[in-house]
Amino acid sequence: MSWVKAALAKLQAGEPAQVRPQGGSMRGRIESGQLVTITPAAHGDIAVGDVVFVRWKGNYLLHLVLAVEPDRLLIGNNVGKTNGWAAAADVIGKVVAVEV
Repeated sequence: MSWVKAALAKLQAGEPAQVRPQGGSMRGRIESGQLVTITPAAHGDIAVGDVVFVRWKGNYLLHLVLAVEPDRLLIGNNVGKTNGWAAAADVIGKVVAVEV
């Protein structure tokens, strides 16, 4: 996943990242290959309904926020699957734009 490496490099430098993620788990909100802009984000910047770039079980995902608690957030895809709770520290960025 080269888009992940590109996003991590930019976001860890405090800059927004523009990437074209591949996959179908967010279809209906983000289609495979669409240009997505992700900005650095802290847990306090995240609300239910946001799409976040998050570290998840040794991987990185763009996933929907289903619930927010003080130290964690519940993530899932846009086609009905709930993945589980991710630690607040694993939030890397938030999607701010998806170009059609």
